Amino acid sequence: MTGHHLEAAVQENIPRIRSRLSKASSVCVLAGAGNSADSGVPTFRGKDGLWRNFRAEELATPEAFRRDPKLVWEWYNWRREIIATKSPNAAHLALAAMERQSPSFTLITQNVDGLHAKAGSKNLIEIHGNIWKVRCTACGCISMNEDVPIPILPHCSQCNGLLRPYIVWFGESLDPADITRSMDALHRCDVLLVVGTSGIVQPAASFASVARNAGAYVVEVNVEATLNSDLVDETLIGRASEIVPMFIKELV
Repeated sequence: MTGHHLEAAVQENIPRIRSRLSKASSVCVLAGAGNSADSGVPTFRGKDGLWRNFRAEELATPEAFRRDPKLVWEWYNWRREIIATKSPNAAHLALAAMERQSPSFTLITQNVDGLHAKAGSKNLIEIHGNIWKVRCTACGCISMNEDVPIPILPHCSQCNGLLRPYIVWFGESLDPADITRSMDALHRCDVLLVVGTSGIVQPAASFASVARNAGAYVVEVNVEATLNSDLVDETLIGRASEIVPMFIKELV
């Protein structure tokens, strides 16, 4: 879909959403893989995640790391090498601009690629972690590490313990502090934008309902309808990089 046709399809919705955003005392955004798709970041699920005949679900687990940390780190190094070549797209930049213009703004992301921070987003909750951070399995220290390639196996500069990616793996719980911050933002916001997420993975799948039940106006942006589409106030079908920048044109 071209930008021209996209604008024609959604132009009646955009002024209403801009008005909501301009009047909102608090804005929250939930961003998923669709937000990074136009930067060329693969989902690392299914065919995108296939590496040496391993699927993501086989490697992104605490059991896999205990069994063969070298193999898991080699996979994450491959992922880092891909993501390191990518840049924030227009959706990332628009959300960062929206934050600068909003009295209260929280961006909750399911992405681990770090592109929101690179685009300038500050009040950011990375509920699934960040591929550019590491956590020591011995002392628990969390730190940034942008080495590409990363030395395998990497060790902690503080205690020499084995480092692991700072990622929430299959079978692990999200950080309770991140959930608390997210819920606070969802209950507080006047507008929630749900951008590029399928609405399948919990607990983020329930965030739209949480915000709407608390009185927020909920707008979904996605390339196709999702499980959330019947729950939200507006669904705009299209690419995040084309639609999200349209929300801020009258706010700048």
